[in-house]
Amino acid sequence: MINICHASEEIEKYRRAGKILVEVRKQAAKKITVGASVLETAVFVEDLTRDLGGAPAFPCNLSRDADAAHYTPGADDTSVFGEEMVKLDIGVHVDGYIADSAITIDLSDHQELVEASKAALKSAIGVVRAGVDTSEIGAAIEKTIHEFGYKPISNLTGHGLLRYQTHAPPGIPNIPTRSGTVLCEGQVIAIEPFATDGDGKVKNASSWEIYHLTTENPVLPRIPRVRKLLREMMEYKTLPFAKRWFSGDKIDFTFRQLVKSGHIEYYPILREVTGALVSQAEHTMIVTEDGCEVTTR
Repeated sequence: MINICHASEEIEKYRRAGKILVEVRKQAAKKITVGASVLETAVFVEDLTRDLGGAPAFPCNLSRDADAAHYTPGADDTSVFGEEMVKLDIGVHVDGYIADSAITIDLSDHQELVEASKAALKSAIGVVRAGVDTSEIGAAIEKTIHEFGYKPISNLTGHGLLRYQTHAPPGIPNIPTRSGTVLCEGQVIAIEPFATDGDGKVKNASSWEIYHLTTENPVLPRIPRVRKLLREMMEYKTLPFAKRWFSGDKIDFTFRQLVKSGHIEYYPILREVTGALVSQAEHTMIVTEDGCEVTTR
């Protein structure tokens, strides 16, 4: 078994990111009410993260109802929260060391579905330790969600966290798998059960507002406007960013050009295939010899 060692200052940055996230999550949850602006809520989360000494590890996700993940509002989004199931997914980093956590705020009167993903996360955390196979975590998640009468989202997973990498190995399944990955002491992982009253799978929607660079040191394009925007994107290394974080002439056209050239890729909104409700719960943790240290609780 590989022992992943972090210097003490690195561990402290993971912990600091977690503490910032906890405070941001607490304040943001109060903002999510029927009639509140979705865009203003996302901007509040990102601004508060910076005010508290961190930086967004990805744009604030505010996926609603059947949208499981990857929804962040665009610059011209005028929508407000209705009687919906809202997934508040926040990422914070300190010098690239990431905390990632999500809660579901139910404005739709389906609290039992919310409890299913929360209980599944608690069950999963109870399984985590160095030497455990990730398939065992998936089995614990599935069992708990089934006990509530719902299904886990089988084609979504938790993930590892590395410096400036929000989705690193290993994948943490929400169902048991034939072969998984054995966790090692010192690994930093995010476990995120999704529960649904639908079929238990998501598909890509045809809209997106979140992107990332395909390489940290891209070849700069010749067109000045495109080159300037790409330089601004390089500030985020390979972390996800929102289109609304940038301004300038022909911004939509420039983003399309950078996608076409392979400089950036987008994250489609992930939507439950039948249009059913989805709840989510997520924590970040450091794997220890006999358990884990949850940094976002």
